[in-house]
Amino acid sequence: MPNTPQKDLSLKSLELFQLCANKGSLQAAARDSGLSLSTVSHHLRSLEDHLGVELFNHNRRPMVLTPRGQAFLRNIEDALLAIRKARAEASSGSIADASFLRVGVIEDFDTDIVPELAVFLSSRMPKCDFTYVTDHSHSIVEKLRNHTLDIGVVAGVSERLGDLLDQPLLRDPFVVVVPKGTEPPIEDIVAGKTELPFLRFTANLIIARQIETHLRRIGHSHPHRFECDSNQTLMAMVASGAGWTITTPLLYTRAERFHDRVKMRPFPGKSFSRSVSIIRTPDCSTSVGDLVDGMMRKMISEKAIQSVHETHPWLKDRFRLI
Repeated sequence: MPNTPQKDLSLKSLELFQLCANKGSLQAAARDSGLSLSTVSHHLRSLEDHLGVELFNHNRRPMVLTPRGQAFLRNIEDALLAIRKARAEASSGSIADASFLRVGVIEDFDTDIVPELAVFLSSRMPKCDFTYVTDHSHSIVEKLRNHTLDIGVVAGVSERLGDLLDQPLLRDPFVVVVPKGTEPPIEDIVAGKTELPFLRFTANLIIARQIETHLRRIGHSHPHRFECDSNQTLMAMVASGAGWTITTPLLYTRAERFHDRVKMRPFPGKSFSRSVSIIRTPDCSTSVGDLVDGMMRKMISEKAIQSVHETHPWLKDRFRLI
């Protein structure tokens, strides 16, 4: 009997192999790709069957590439990047003809800006299949590195981005928010000279590391009495009179329902800020990046900057688009 001809190599199998090699875990690759564990496993097995070699040592945890797997990964990485660039360039000539886009946005924008961005992009790219992810900045950057997202809006990222492309969007200074009617001077509150506790972001967040680094730099230390990863929860606690916090004007605007019970003040002494940026993979087209950038600037200006400048004019030169 004649041999059954083998199927051609699948691009999806190659991309999942690269993702598994980078993550060292089928579960992580399934999570980041949005596929089931069995689907990822099937693609890897099909690839190994096609090549006739084992690419992973399946008895090791985390997954470890075999020598042949390492060589195969080195040989396909440039090819996969070239394919992604070609696919992006093919659609960049006409935004309306783009076929897919995976977008990650920080939770700061999930209430109103992300829905409007989704509606806008859908109208401009009617043939496009979209995936939207709301997550923390470090998770979005990791997904961009693993090519499970094409473009992301992140804040406060200072790490080396490698081949990712960074486009600054917003300067978002740190401010102090206290319960309305608080009597001690802001300088004394920040220095820990009052009994009002400091309510902080969870230590694993980029924003928390920025704040803690600055506090240490100026010689301030505060007990760990309360921390969480939600700005809304921190603002609710401040509004209840439970303490004070350090946040940003952008995050302050997201908690509008608490504004009648809190007040925002400049950080005393040396100021510091975070930046919000649009980051895209090198294979995401420039035209798509410019489209997202333009709409984000319009919405941030209308929904955050204008209102903050009206109520807190001391922020006009500090809280601004870059």
